[in-house]
Amino acid sequence: MNTSSNPTRSEPSRSEIDALQEPTIIEFGASWCGYCRAARPLIAELLASHPLIAHLKVEDGPGRLLGRSFHVKLWPTLIFMHHGQEVARVVRPADIREMESALAQFSTIA
Repeated sequence: MNTSSNPTRSEPSRSEIDALQEPTIIEFGASWCGYCRAARPLIAELLASHPLIAHLKVEDGPGRLLGRSFHVKLWPTLIFMHHGQEVARVVRPADIREMESALAQFSTIA
């Protein structure tokens, strides 16, 4: 499974995502999305300050089943997963604090 800041070439299955045990941030978006472009520096800052958190960037769009399985409607949507469960979600992050708050959920469930 690709856990990098580059969009996956082949979309992972929901069962692969649900099998992830380590804390992971799944980022749904589109390369042409203005909201996604605006959020990139904030997301990069978050990831740089937490290098041990896995990051999976998924190119989303019509007909993409993974995004639909998470009920993603707006981009970017960050899903914070731990032990195969969603623990937090941030849609169209506007500042680092809301992402840090979601990230704090990882420490409350261990």
